[in-house]
Amino acid sequence: MQLNLLWTGREYHSLENCLFKTNRTGAEITAKIIGHYQTKIYQVEYRIQTNRRWQTLLLDINSRHSNKTQQIRLEGDGNGNWELNGQPADEFAGCIDVDIPLTPLTNTLPIRRLGLRQNQAKEIRVIYCDLLEGHIKPVCQRYNRLSASHYQYENVPNDFEAIIQVDEYGLVVDYPALFIRTAALKTTYR
Repeated sequence: MQLNLLWTGREYHSLENCLFKTNRTGAEITAKIIGHYQTKIYQVEYRIQTNRRWQTLLLDINSRHSNKTQQIRLEGDGNGNWELNGQPADEFAGCIDVDIPLTPLTNTLPIRRLGLRQNQAKEIRVIYCDLLEGHIKPVCQRYNRLSASHYQYENVPNDFEAIIQVDEYGLVVDYPALFIRTAALKTTYR
């Protein structure tokens, strides 16, 4: 399956063009985001690869903002062991997922990986890549499946929460106050 998605960032004043591909071995996601937030004009390109169990194996990010460029390469084994730009990153031990707050796509990774049943919740550790502030750190998050198409997402300790609407693939349709999907098309790009 291959989808081309377009999200509009409400808070981050952004537009994201994302190509989401899945096959028997996992998923590959490539995207470009452009936007303006708190006097920063930014551009982010990222690539994510997962295995078939939705464990993140690779995150490549190239970003530009505030008169600087940033390149991040996180490589994982799917079991919570990571390298950051080719160096062991023990601070991320136990993290399986990654989160880039400038995109709703990274919510899909734990939603698909966890496979929660309705009214089931799970707390997880993720690698949080705040590109505009220049922080990469482990954080705790909680996902609670409310229905077939709605999840309650929380930062733990609870300094932010939202009810996220997703489609049948676990891709965000509406993330109140942050993102809205404006297009989704099945494609055959090569």
